[in-house]
Amino acid sequence: MASSITELRKFVAPEIIFGDGARRAVANYVATFGAERVLLVSDPGVVLAGWVEEVEADLATQGIACQRFVSVSPNPRAEEVMAGAAAYREMGAQAIVAIGGGSPMDCAKGIGIVVAHDGHILDFEGVDTLRVPIPPLIFVPTTAGTSADISQFAIISDQQRRMKFSIVSKSVVPDVSLIDPQVTLTMSPFLTACTGVDALVHAIEAFVSTGSGPLTDAHALEAMRLINGHLVALVADPQNLELRSQVMLGSMQAGLAFSNAILGAVHAMSHSLGGFLDLPHGLCNSLLLEHVVAYNFEAAPERFTRIAETLGIDCRGLSGAQVKVRLIDHLVELKRAVGLTGSLGRLGVHTSDVPFLTRHALEDPCILTNPRRSGPRDVQVVFEEAM
Repeated sequence: MASSITELRKFVAPEIIFGDGARRAVANYVATFGAERVLLVSDPGVVLAGWVEEVEADLATQGIACQRFVSVSPNPRAEEVMAGAAAYREMGAQAIVAIGGGSPMDCAKGIGIVVAHDGHILDFEGVDTLRVPIPPLIFVPTTAGTSADISQFAIISDQQRRMKFSIVSKSVVPDVSLIDPQVTLTMSPFLTACTGVDALVHAIEAFVSTGSGPLTDAHALEAMRLINGHLVALVADPQNLELRSQVMLGSMQAGLAFSNAILGAVHAMSHSLGGFLDLPHGLCNSLLLEHVVAYNFEAAPERFTRIAETLGIDCRGLSGAQVKVRLIDHLVELKRAVGLTGSLGRLGVHTSDVPFLTRHALEDPCILTNPRRSGPRDVQVVFEEAM
Protein backbone atom coordinates (compact mmCIF):
# COMPACT_ATOMS: atom_id res chain seq x y z
CA MET A 1 0.00 0.00 0.00
CA ALA A 2 3.05 2.26 0.01
CA SER A 3 2.66 5.07 -2.48
CA SER A 4 4.99 5.63 -5.38
CA ILE A 5 7.49 8.45 -5.00
CA THR A 6 6.21 9.83 -8.32
CA GLU A 7 2.64 10.23 -7.08
CA LEU A 8 1.46 13.80 -6.58
CA ARG A 9 1.40 14.78 -2.92
CA LYS A 10 0.90 18.09 -1.16
CA PHE A 11 2.47 19.02 2.15
CA VAL A 12 1.29 21.94 4.25
CA ALA A 13 2.88 23.22 7.45
CA PRO A 14 3.03 26.44 9.45
CA GLU A 15 6.14 28.44 10.05
CA ILE A 16 7.64 26.66 13.06
CA ILE A 17 9.90 28.03 15.79
CA PHE A 18 10.98 25.21 18.11
CA GLY A 19 12.90 25.49 21.36
CA ASP A 20 13.01 26.88 24.87
CA GLY A 21 11.65 30.42 24.93
CA ALA A 22 9.87 30.20 21.57
CA ARG A 23 6.71 31.54 23.23
CA ARG A 24 8.37 34.92 23.73
CA ALA A 25 8.20 35.56 19.96
CA VAL A 26 4.39 36.04 19.98
CA ALA A 27 4.49 39.85 19.99
CA ASN A 28 7.07 40.01 17.21
CA TYR A 29 4.93 37.84 14.95
CA VAL A 30 1.76 39.80 15.73
CA ALA A 31 3.62 42.96 14.74
CA THR A 32 4.87 41.28 11.57
CA PHE A 33 1.27 40.70 10.52
CA GLY A 34 0.55 44.38 11.14
CA ALA A 35 -2.04 43.62 13.81
CA GLU A 36 -2.63 46.18 16.55
CA ARG A 37 -5.44 44.30 18.34
CA VAL A 38 -5.54 40.56 18.99
CA LEU A 39 -7.92 38.09 20.55
CA LEU A 40 -6.02 35.80 22.92
CA VAL A 41 -7.71 32.40 23.17
CA SER A 42 -6.87 30.09 26.07
CA ASP A 43 -8.54 28.23 28.93
CA PRO A 44 -8.71 28.60 32.74
CA GLY A 45 -6.03 25.97 33.39
CA VAL A 46 -3.47 27.72 31.20
CA VAL A 47 -4.38 31.05 32.81
CA LEU A 48 -3.75 29.49 36.23
CA ALA A 49 -0.37 28.22 35.06
CA GLY A 50 0.69 31.80 34.29
CA TRP A 51 1.37 31.49 30.57
CA VAL A 52 -1.45 33.80 29.45
CA GLU A 53 -0.30 36.67 31.65
CA GLU A 54 3.22 36.31 30.29
CA VAL A 55 2.03 36.54 26.67
CA GLU A 56 -0.15 39.54 27.52
CA ALA A 57 2.86 41.31 29.04
CA ASP A 58 4.94 40.66 25.93
CA LEU A 59 2.16 42.04 23.72
CA ALA A 60 1.85 45.14 25.90
CA THR A 61 5.56 45.93 25.53
CA GLN A 62 4.96 46.35 21.80
CA GLY A 63 1.79 48.40 22.26
CA ILE A 64 -0.50 45.65 21.01
CA ALA A 65 -3.98 45.61 22.52
CA CYS A 66 -5.17 42.22 23.70
CA GLN A 67 -8.43 40.76 24.91
CA ARG A 68 -8.71 37.35 26.59
CA PHE A 69 -11.22 34.74 25.56
CA VAL A 70 -10.89 31.81 27.94
CA SER A 71 -14.41 30.35 28.00
CA VAL A 72 -13.23 27.15 26.33
CA SER A 73 -14.24 23.64 27.43
CA PRO A 74 -11.87 20.64 27.27
CA ASN A 75 -13.72 19.67 24.07
CA PRO A 76 -14.46 23.09 22.49
CA ARG A 77 -18.14 23.59 21.77
CA ALA A 78 -19.83 25.21 18.83
CA GLU A 79 -21.44 27.85 21.04
CA GLU A 80 -18.03 28.74 22.51
CA VAL A 81 -16.67 29.29 19.02
CA MET A 82 -19.58 31.62 18.26
CA ALA A 83 -19.03 33.54 21.52
CA GLY A 84 -15.35 33.90 20.69
CA ALA A 85 -16.21 35.21 17.22
CA ALA A 86 -18.50 37.81 18.81
CA ALA A 87 -15.67 38.89 21.12
CA TYR A 88 -13.30 39.16 18.13
CA ARG A 89 -15.72 41.39 16.23
CA GLU A 90 -16.54 43.52 19.25
CA MET A 91 -12.87 44.23 19.83
CA GLY A 92 -12.12 44.81 16.17
CA ALA A 93 -9.30 42.29 16.43
CA GLN A 94 -6.99 41.68 13.49
CA ALA A 95 -5.32 38.41 14.50
CA ILE A 96 -5.79 35.48 16.86
CA VAL A 97 -3.23 34.19 19.33
CA ALA A 98 -3.95 30.86 21.02
CA ILE A 99 -2.00 29.44 23.93
CA GLY A 100 -3.08 26.09 25.29
CA GLY A 101 -3.77 22.52 24.30
CA GLY A 102 -5.87 21.28 21.44
CA SER A 103 -9.09 22.76 22.79
CA PRO A 104 -8.12 26.47 22.76
CA MET A 105 -6.30 26.02 19.46
CA ASP A 106 -9.25 24.31 17.77
CA CYS A 107 -11.59 26.95 19.23
CA ALA A 108 -9.30 29.67 17.83
CA LYS A 109 -9.45 28.07 14.39
CA GLY A 110 -13.23 27.97 14.61
CA ILE A 111 -13.34 31.64 15.61
CA GLY A 112 -11.21 32.52 12.60
CA ILE A 113 -13.52 30.58 10.29
CA VAL A 114 -16.64 32.29 11.62
CA VAL A 115 -15.33 35.86 11.48
CA ALA A 116 -13.99 35.35 7.95
CA HIS A 117 -17.18 33.81 6.55
CA ASP A 118 -19.82 35.53 8.69
CA GLY A 119 -21.68 32.27 9.24
CA HIS A 120 -22.19 29.63 11.91
CA ILE A 121 -19.41 27.17 12.68
CA LEU A 122 -21.77 24.24 12.03
CA ASP A 123 -21.99 25.35 8.39
CA PHE A 124 -18.38 24.40 7.73
CA GLU A 125 -18.27 20.74 8.76
CA GLY A 126 -16.36 18.58 6.29
CA VAL A 127 -13.42 18.87 3.91
CA ASP A 128 -12.46 22.03 2.01
CA THR A 129 -15.60 23.98 2.92
CA LEU A 130 -13.79 27.30 3.50
CA ARG A 131 -14.00 29.93 0.77
CA VAL A 132 -11.86 32.84 2.01
CA PRO A 133 -8.70 33.24 4.11
CA ILE A 134 -9.12 33.47 7.87
CA PRO A 135 -7.31 35.94 10.17
CA PRO A 136 -3.66 35.28 11.05
CA LEU A 137 -3.26 32.47 13.61
CA ILE A 138 -0.27 32.41 15.98
CA PHE A 139 -0.27 29.38 18.27
CA VAL A 140 1.70 28.38 21.37
CA PRO A 141 0.92 24.74 22.26
CA THR A 142 1.08 23.89 25.97
CA THR A 143 0.69 20.13 25.50
CA ALA A 144 2.81 17.65 23.55
CA GLY A 145 0.28 15.65 21.61
CA THR A 146 -2.64 17.25 19.82
CA SER A 147 -0.59 19.06 17.16
CA ALA A 148 -3.46 21.46 16.50
CA ASP A 149 -0.68 24.02 16.08
CA ILE A 150 0.51 22.08 13.02
CA SER A 151 -2.54 20.51 11.46
CA GLN A 152 -5.20 21.32 8.90
CA PHE A 153 -7.90 19.98 11.27
CA ALA A 154 -10.28 21.81 13.58
CA ILE A 155 -12.31 19.51 15.85
CA ILE A 156 -15.42 21.04 17.41
CA SER A 157 -18.04 19.50 19.71
CA ASP A 158 -21.72 19.76 18.80
CA GLN A 159 -23.57 19.24 22.06
CA GLN A 160 -26.95 19.03 20.32
CA ARG A 161 -25.89 15.96 18.34
CA ARG A 162 -23.56 14.66 21.10
CA MET A 163 -20.71 14.37 18.62
CA LYS A 164 -17.51 16.01 17.47
CA PHE A 165 -17.22 17.16 13.90
CA SER A 166 -14.15 17.89 11.79
CA ILE A 167 -13.33 20.84 9.60
CA VAL A 168 -10.42 19.97 7.32
CA SER A 169 -8.77 22.69 5.26
CA LYS A 170 -5.29 24.05 4.64
CA SER A 171 -6.85 27.41 5.56
CA VAL A 172 -6.81 26.39 9.25
CA VAL A 173 -3.12 25.52 9.30
CA PRO A 174 -1.75 28.20 11.66
CA ASP A 175 0.51 30.82 10.20
CA VAL A 176 3.03 30.41 13.01
CA SER A 177 3.59 27.67 15.58
CA LEU A 178 5.81 28.63 18.51
CA ILE A 179 6.69 25.27 20.06
CA ASP A 180 8.25 25.79 23.47
CA PRO A 181 8.92 22.69 25.62
CA GLN A 182 9.13 24.86 28.75
CA VAL A 183 5.38 25.50 28.75
CA THR A 184 4.67 21.78 29.02
CA LEU A 185 6.31 21.66 32.46
CA THR A 186 2.97 22.59 34.03
CA MET A 187 1.21 19.52 32.56
CA SER A 188 0.06 16.80 34.97
CA PRO A 189 1.43 13.27 34.51
CA PHE A 190 -2.04 12.12 33.38
CA LEU A 191 -2.29 14.83 30.72
CA THR A 192 1.29 14.11 29.68
CA ALA A 193 0.37 10.45 29.17
CA CYS A 194 -2.87 11.20 27.30
CA THR A 195 -1.35 13.68 24.90
CA GLY A 196 1.79 11.59 24.40
CA VAL A 197 -0.24 8.53 23.41
CA ASP A 198 -2.35 10.77 21.17
CA ALA A 199 0.82 11.82 19.35
CA LEU A 200 1.93 8.20 19.03
CA VAL A 201 -1.44 7.32 17.51
CA HIS A 202 -1.06 10.25 15.09
CA ALA A 203 2.23 8.80 13.90
CA ILE A 204 1.01 5.21 13.61
CA GLU A 205 -2.18 6.14 11.78
CA ALA A 206 -0.36 8.52 9.44
CA PHE A 207 2.16 5.79 8.52
CA VAL A 208 -0.51 3.24 7.57
CA SER A 209 -2.94 5.80 6.09
CA THR A 210 -3.86 5.43 2.43
CA GLY A 211 -2.68 9.03 2.12
CA SER A 212 0.84 8.28 3.37
CA GLY A 213 3.88 8.83 1.22
CA PRO A 214 7.56 9.80 1.27
CA LEU A 215 6.77 13.34 2.45
CA THR A 216 5.09 12.04 5.61
CA ASP A 217 6.68 8.66 6.34
CA ALA A 218 9.96 9.99 7.71
CA HIS A 219 8.12 12.31 10.11
CA ALA A 220 5.83 9.50 11.28
CA LEU A 221 8.68 7.07 11.96
CA GLU A 222 10.80 9.64 13.79
CA ALA A 223 7.79 10.61 15.92
CA MET A 224 7.28 6.97 16.91
CA ARG A 225 10.94 6.61 17.83
CA LEU A 226 10.99 9.75 19.95
CA ILE A 227 7.73 9.12 21.80
CA ASN A 228 8.36 5.42 22.35
CA GLY A 229 11.83 6.19 23.66
CA HIS A 230 10.95 9.01 26.06
CA LEU A 231 7.28 9.08 27.10
CA VAL A 232 7.43 6.47 29.87
CA ALA A 233 10.46 8.16 31.44
CA LEU A 234 8.78 11.57 31.15
CA VAL A 235 5.62 10.47 32.96
CA ALA A 236 7.86 9.18 35.77
CA ASP A 237 9.96 12.39 35.79
CA PRO A 238 7.62 15.18 34.62
CA GLN A 239 9.97 18.08 35.45
CA ASN A 240 12.75 16.77 33.18
CA LEU A 241 13.02 19.42 30.45
CA GLU A 242 15.17 17.27 28.16
CA LEU A 243 12.51 14.55 28.15
CA ARG A 244 9.85 17.23 27.62
CA SER A 245 11.76 18.48 24.58
CA GLN A 246 12.10 15.02 23.04
CA VAL A 247 8.40 14.23 23.42
CA MET A 248 7.46 17.71 22.16
CA LEU A 249 9.65 17.16 19.11
CA GLY A 250 7.97 13.80 18.56
CA SER A 251 4.56 15.44 18.79
CA MET A 252 5.59 18.02 16.19
CA GLN A 253 6.85 15.32 13.82
CA ALA A 254 3.63 13.36 14.27
CA GLY A 255 1.65 16.51 13.49
CA LEU A 256 3.53 17.08 10.25
CA ALA A 257 2.81 13.47 9.30
CA PHE A 258 -0.89 13.21 10.11
CA SER A 259 -1.85 16.69 8.93
CA ASN A 260 -0.78 15.64 5.44
CA ALA A 261 -1.37 11.87 5.39
CA ILE A 262 -4.58 12.18 7.48
CA LEU A 263 -5.51 9.48 10.01
CA GLY A 264 -7.67 6.38 10.35
CA ALA A 265 -10.22 4.45 12.36
CA VAL A 266 -8.76 5.19 15.81
CA HIS A 267 -9.43 8.89 15.34
CA ALA A 268 -12.76 8.44 13.59
CA MET A 269 -13.98 6.31 16.49
CA SER A 270 -12.32 8.53 19.09
CA HIS A 271 -14.04 11.64 17.75
CA SER A 272 -17.37 9.84 17.97
CA LEU A 273 -16.65 8.59 21.48
CA GLY A 274 -15.28 11.89 22.79
CA GLY A 275 -18.27 13.82 21.52
CA PHE A 276 -20.68 11.32 23.05
CA LEU A 277 -19.21 11.24 26.57
CA ASP A 278 -17.13 14.47 26.56
CA LEU A 279 -13.96 12.52 27.39
CA PRO A 280 -10.28 13.53 26.92
CA HIS A 281 -9.30 12.86 23.30
CA GLY A 282 -6.01 11.16 24.13
CA LEU A 283 -7.71 8.80 26.58
CA CYS A 284 -10.26 7.81 23.91
CA ASN A 285 -7.45 7.07 21.47
CA SER A 286 -5.58 4.98 24.02
CA LEU A 287 -8.60 2.76 24.74
CA LEU A 288 -9.12 2.04 21.04
CA LEU A 289 -5.52 1.78 19.80
CA GLU A 290 -4.66 -1.92 20.06
CA HIS A 291 -8.10 -2.98 18.90
CA VAL A 292 -7.86 -0.93 15.71
CA VAL A 293 -4.28 -2.12 15.10
CA ALA A 294 -5.51 -5.72 15.37
CA TYR A 295 -8.30 -4.96 12.90
CA ASN A 296 -6.05 -3.13 10.41
CA PHE A 297 -2.93 -5.31 10.54
CA GLU A 298 -3.86 -7.64 7.68
CA ALA A 299 -4.43 -4.66 5.35
CA ALA A 300 -0.85 -3.37 5.74
CA PRO A 301 1.38 -6.05 7.31
CA GLU A 302 4.63 -4.64 5.89
CA ARG A 303 3.85 -1.18 7.27
CA PHE A 304 2.91 -2.51 10.69
CA THR A 305 6.09 -4.57 10.75
CA ARG A 306 8.07 -1.38 10.08
CA ILE A 307 6.21 0.25 12.97
CA ALA A 308 7.07 -2.67 15.24
CA GLU A 309 10.76 -2.42 14.30
CA THR A 310 10.73 1.34 14.92
CA LEU A 311 9.28 0.69 18.38
CA GLY A 312 12.24 -1.56 19.14
CA ILE A 313 10.64 -4.96 18.53
CA ASP A 314 12.97 -7.59 17.01
CA CYS A 315 10.92 -8.98 14.11
CA ARG A 316 13.59 -11.23 12.58
CA GLY A 317 12.22 -14.65 11.72
CA LEU A 318 8.70 -13.80 12.90
CA SER A 319 5.56 -14.49 10.92
CA GLY A 320 3.06 -11.70 10.34
CA ALA A 321 0.82 -13.15 13.03
CA GLN A 322 3.68 -13.15 15.53
CA VAL A 323 4.61 -9.56 14.69
CA LYS A 324 0.99 -8.55 15.22
CA VAL A 325 0.90 -10.13 18.69
CA ARG A 326 4.19 -8.55 19.74
CA LEU A 327 3.20 -5.13 18.45
CA ILE A 328 -0.13 -5.20 20.28
CA ASP A 329 1.56 -6.43 23.47
CA HIS A 330 4.07 -3.59 23.24
CA LEU A 331 1.37 -0.95 22.81
CA VAL A 332 -0.63 -2.34 25.73
CA GLU A 333 2.47 -2.38 27.94
CA LEU A 334 3.40 1.18 26.95
CA LYS A 335 -0.08 2.38 27.91
CA ARG A 336 0.11 0.50 31.21
CA ALA A 337 3.51 2.03 31.95
CA VAL A 338 2.10 5.57 31.61
CA GLY A 339 -1.03 4.76 33.61
CA LEU A 340 -3.60 4.52 30.81
CA THR A 341 -5.59 1.39 31.46
CA GLY A 342 -9.26 0.53 31.44
CA SER A 343 -11.98 -0.04 28.90
CA LEU A 344 -14.88 1.76 27.28
CA GLY A 345 -17.28 -0.04 29.57
CA ARG A 346 -15.57 1.33 32.68
CA LEU A 347 -15.99 4.83 31.27
CA GLY A 348 -19.73 4.39 30.90
CA VAL A 349 -20.16 3.11 27.35
CA HIS A 350 -22.95 0.54 27.02
CA THR A 351 -23.58 -1.98 24.28
CA SER A 352 -26.71 -0.06 23.39
CA ASP A 353 -24.54 3.00 22.61
CA VAL A 354 -22.45 1.21 19.97
CA PRO A 355 -24.79 1.75 16.98
CA PHE A 356 -24.82 5.52 17.65
CA LEU A 357 -21.04 5.62 18.05
CA THR A 358 -20.55 3.53 14.91
CA ARG A 359 -22.79 5.72 12.78
CA HIS A 360 -20.90 8.88 13.67
CA ALA A 361 -17.49 7.22 13.31
CA LEU A 362 -18.36 6.24 9.75
CA GLU A 363 -19.26 9.87 8.99
CA ASP A 364 -15.86 11.14 10.17
CA PRO A 365 -13.37 12.10 7.40
CA CYS A 366 -10.58 10.13 9.11
CA ILE A 367 -12.27 6.83 8.26
CA LEU A 368 -11.68 7.51 4.55
CA THR A 369 -7.91 7.00 4.83
CA ASN A 370 -8.01 3.97 7.13
CA PRO A 371 -5.91 1.21 5.50
CA ARG A 372 -8.72 -1.34 5.75
CA ARG A 373 -12.09 -0.50 4.29
CA SER A 374 -14.59 -0.28 7.11
CA GLY A 375 -18.31 -0.92 7.14
CA PRO A 376 -20.79 -0.56 10.01
CA ARG A 377 -20.32 -4.08 11.31
CA ASP A 378 -16.50 -3.76 11.29
CA VAL A 379 -16.52 -0.60 13.38
CA GLN A 380 -19.19 -1.98 15.68
CA VAL A 381 -17.09 -5.08 16.41
CA VAL A 382 -14.03 -2.96 17.26
CA PHE A 383 -16.08 -0.84 19.65
CA GLU A 384 -17.42 -4.01 21.27
CA GLU A 385 -13.91 -5.46 21.64
CA ALA A 386 -12.83 -2.28 23.42
CA MET A 387 -15.67 -2.59 25.91
